[in-house]
Amino acid sequence: MSEVAVGQAVPDFTLPASNGQDVSLSDFRGKNVVIYFYPKDMTPGCTTESCDFRDFHGDYTKLNTEVIGISPDDLKSHDKFIGKHDLPFLLLSDVEKKVCEMFGVWVLKKMYGREYMGVERSTFLINSDGVLVKEWRKVRVKEHVQKVLEAVREL
Repeated sequence: MSEVAVGQAVPDFTLPASNGQDVSLSDFRGKNVVIYFYPKDMTPGCTTESCDFRDFHGDYTKLNTEVIGISPDDLKSHDKFIGKHDLPFLLLSDVEKKVCEMFGVWVLKKMYGREYMGVERSTFLINSDGVLVKEWRKVRVKEHVQKVLEAVREL
């Protein structure tokens, strides 16, 4: 699968979701979609980012925008994460990393001199026609959710 690019339609994909159903990107046609990829449930940066999206969820909803989190964690892990932090949006499970690879966020990372494959924290804004209009890669969590919200307001 080729990587997605700004200005192009995002290919449809389907993943198991925290609501117990398989969810496809095409299910949200007619709405803007913010997809944020994060490395792991219950880790400090991912918790902060997810809680920030939670806290601004109403603002996104008013702008006809769905927020979706995707990580390689399984649904059981997502359920715990949602329950602990009261997350109001879907988390999708990409255990096989197919969608992570499609978006180019499954990358070689380095930490403490060790190399490993992992998710590069990234966010993608897809407009109501299914076109990728903006991307944020190597995201720093602080104030990121507000920057994404500003971009949604400009659509």
